[in-house]
Amino acid sequence: MTLPPFHLAFPVHDLAAARAFYGGLLGCPEGRSSADWIDYDFFGHQIVAHLSPGMAPRPHHNEVDGHHVPVPHFGAVLPMDEWRKLANRLTAAGADFVIAPTVRFEGQRGEQATMFFLDPSGNALEIKAMREPANLFAKQ
Repeated sequence: MTLPPFHLAFPVHDLAAARAFYGGLLGCPEGRSSADWIDYDFFGHQIVAHLSPGMAPRPHHNEVDGHHVPVPHFGAVLPMDEWRKLANRLTAAGADFVIAPTVRFEGQRGEQATMFFLDPSGNALEIKAMREPANLFAKQ
């Protein structure tokens, strides 16, 4: 099944820091930009970092499989080999993980590799990979 790309616009407090994080650390190709926003190819999807200097942090978490998952968050579901490469790159770069690369729901239909981290503006991201990609939407 081929899915159309999604679009997400989100606030950042500093475009230079966003550029270094999304374009540099994550390796997302940059698209159009202005003095107030930058768009990126986020694993085939369009995300747009919009300058919002007065943005406030959102420190809420929900309990998921023994971890404190930040809410809200966004991310991508990658093939397992791409997830491992990114996890290794972030670890080598000294990323400050909210939840370090781990496997959750082990042995269940929803088993997945996941990691959570924050961008420089405090936006939470989750990058995951499913043990069985066909189970992404499967109920336990």
